[in-house]
Amino acid sequence: MDTDTIRLENINKVYDLGEVQVNALNGVSFTCRKGEMISIMGHSGSGKSTMMNILGCLDRPSSGSYFLDGEDVASLNDNQLAVIRNRKIGFVFQSYNLLPKISAMENVQLPLIYSGVDHRKQRAMEALEAVGISKRAGHKPAEMSGGEKQRVAIARALINNPLIILADEPTGNLDTQTSHIIMTLLMDLHKKGITLVIVTHEEDIASYTERTIYLRDGQVIEDKTR
Repeated sequence: MDTDTIRLENINKVYDLGEVQVNALNGVSFTCRKGEMISIMGHSGSGKSTMMNILGCLDRPSSGSYFLDGEDVASLNDNQLAVIRNRKIGFVFQSYNLLPKISAMENVQLPLIYSGVDHRKQRAMEALEAVGISKRAGHKPAEMSGGEKQRVAIARALINNPLIILADEPTGNLDTQTSHIIMTLLMDLHKKGITLVIVTHEEDIASYTERTIYLRDGQVIEDKTR
């Protein structure tokens, strides 16, 4: 049985900007096993944001293959990619991406609404309880701290029992103490068997993960296991 949740084979991404072409990714290959917790690091312009978009099925590679749970998703159309995103991927962003006019409970329920799932309130409360923020279920984002908002975002990412969680600079807007709390929470989820990929530019955040893939100029320059 294939235990690779993610497998990239010679991924290239070229952006055509008219007179020039930008090679954002150049022959990237790596795997991520089921239940693994990895980080992707690189300076600005290294290709890590492009990598995140491809891993999250938000963009397609120009060439190469991307196998997610054994399925080559690189050539799927927009509707097929949307289904994959909703069913198999949970997203956590630096800016939280919560809707400001609705409660934490309602924010967490959003992926279930798109899926047409029943018992949404019960499942949303269970997700909020899993990240220790259920007491704030009725509060709107403006009434929460950064750490609380990120917990809500993680609960939303968990709600559909995704295959993987992709976290893009999840501690970027948080102070050091709160960053530690959020990373400890993510590590606890990893210990329960969830596959986690964290994009970061901070070495201390990457140090929480078992393995770090370093990008430079669109290429993997090091794949380091701790």
